[in-house]
Amino acid sequence: MKYVILIHSNPQPWGHPTGDYIAEHQALPAAQRERLNAEFERLLTEMSANGELVAAEALADPSTATLYRWSGGEPLATDGPYSESKEHLAGFFLIDVSGPERAQEIATAFSGPGETVELRPAMWPGGEEH
Repeated sequence: MKYVILIHSNPQPWGHPTGDYIAEHQALPAAQRERLNAEFERLLTEMSANGELVAAEALADPSTATLYRWSGGEPLATDGPYSESKEHLAGFFLIDVSGPERAQEIATAFSGPGETVELRPAMWPGGEEH
């Protein structure tokens, strides 16, 4: 089953890994930050090795986005970000796992201080095209 894990965050300044730029993450004791980072890297390595990690990408600063909206009967391009928001989409992971329980386990492990993690099933979880 395919899922997308969306990482919503607002590091200041914008950067990756986001934890390096988020006040809530930086406020943790150094040993806890190191443990969280090591667990995250271990999970990514495991997912890569067993084929669960299909794709992942960190996204550039929201201020570099271009929006395309329909206005006056035609598309209109404007500068981003798409909305005034405390959090923006910082990156995503496309995973292919055995079921919802495994997807929830991974999404829980991806969550961190100062970030919101969204787990969303793919529209066609088996990968079929429509």
